[in-house]
Amino acid sequence: MSRVGRFSFASAGEGVEIFEPVAILRPERITLRNHIIISEFCYLAGGLGVHIGNFVHLAAHSSISGGGCFIIEDFSGLSAGARVITGTDDFLGQGIPAPAIPAAINHKYRKVTRSLVHLKRHSLLGTNVVVFPGVTIGEGAVVGAGSVVTRDLEPWGVYLGAPARRVKDRPPTRVVSLGERVYEETGVVPEDLGDIAMAMRRTLAREAAGGQGGGE
Repeated sequence: MSRVGRFSFASAGEGVEIFEPVAILRPERITLRNHIIISEFCYLAGGLGVHIGNFVHLAAHSSISGGGCFIIEDFSGLSAGARVITGTDDFLGQGIPAPAIPAAINHKYRKVTRSLVHLKRHSLLGTNVVVFPGVTIGEGAVVGAGSVVTRDLEPWGVYLGAPARRVKDRPPTRVVSLGERVYEETGVVPEDLGDIAMAMRRTLAREAAGGQGGGE
């Protein structure tokens, strides 16, 4: 466990800054790498596992909720008010969408689907973007303010709208080159998160097989 401020995380690297007030649930399920800023009024739920990469900013009033899994890779970020949803109740009559049902019996009355949301390297969510469960944001993809992301986004594009649609390409060469220089100057080693993503998917499969509980 690594302590940052009043929170004990699964692990935390160098240069992690948390600007209170924030709400962080189950911090012991959250891994923080290096050079991360978590701004005021963020809501961050550890759920079934959260991995925050290097050089990541979670801006004011952004949130990660839903009780599932979340990965955000290096040089990526959530702008002010962006909302990532990793799980959802069933609203079509298969269960009661009421998280406040006591935990001991919660699984008998709710039908909850939890997922992995994955933001690849150099991706960015604009102000007040909403990302639905199960979505992967491709490397270098950026999503404009107020958009709603309901499906996977291909790499190196600019996306707008509800639902978000690709409106133009984003050239990768300069951004990737600058990122490599940052790695060199800071000594931070980039990660291959494939194994972490697979482990999270296995956790989600076990959760689905064993029944869902309440809380995040």
